[in-house]
Amino acid sequence: MKKGLIMEGGAMRGMFTAGVTDVFMEKGITFDGAIGTSAGAAFGCNYKSGQIGRALRYNKEYCADKRYVSTREFFRTGNMYSEDFCYHEIPMSLDKFDFDAFNSNPMEFYITCTNIETGRAVHHKHDEKNDDENTFLEWVRASCAMPMLEQIVEIGGVKLLDGGVGDSVPVRYFEEMGYDRNVVILTQPLSYKKRRIKYGMMAKVKYRHYPKLTKAMLDRHERYNETYEYIRDKELKGELIVVRPPEPLNISISHDKHEIQRVYDIGRREGLKAIKRVKEFLEEE
Repeated sequence: MKKGLIMEGGAMRGMFTAGVTDVFMEKGITFDGAIGTSAGAAFGCNYKSGQIGRALRYNKEYCADKRYVSTREFFRTGNMYSEDFCYHEIPMSLDKFDFDAFNSNPMEFYITCTNIETGRAVHHKHDEKNDDENTFLEWVRASCAMPMLEQIVEIGGVKLLDGGVGDSVPVRYFEEMGYDRNVVILTQPLSYKKRRIKYGMMAKVKYRHYPKLTKAMLDRHERYNETYEYIRDKELKGELIVVRPPEPLNISISHDKHEIQRVYDIGRREGLKAIKRVKEFLEEE
């Protein structure tokens, strides 16, 4: 039996995930592996490093800082979230990511991105031998690189963007990897249905050299909704556990630390409610 943690993205909806995972860590819940998409990777990596509260702390501290996320940064660099500030200065000096703890934890960690030339998901397994600190942070940046709002990230000759385009909730991938006892953290409520993007023509123009990417962006809602139905079916059969917000979180990119705290607190509340069933599920033979 392999126990897995699967974390959806969703920009600052990821603070819900951070609230849930902080509770899980406080209660001593462990997994054999974890996989995160976009914010699920950026905040979820703190599970492997054991840094309770870190995602909440630095997001509240820097959410209003124009170096962190701003239209000014977008017009200056082509990135809403600053490449240098978010993926180098914060984790390397201002609020250090504990790479020693991260690498010493035997839990596997996967990051989901999208290959823009194929339109398909890339599930990168962290390997300390091949990923130095900067390479790891580049994988996280690629997973979070929102189409239209972020520059393409190239790693090892592969051009990457937001993992949510290729695989928003990589539950099937983890099952293929042998993870058969999974806990899924979603950032949308049970009633949610994704709709087709409204900026399809703009995407076709911007990414005219990457038609498979634009196709993946245009049909993402169909794959997303089908995956949600798949997860719901397995949840009802007792084959996995889902922790989700009870209602829409109504947050995307935010400069308001009170809103960030609000969404985090909802995650903590739902995490605490789920503790008993999560422990029982993971302990089943």
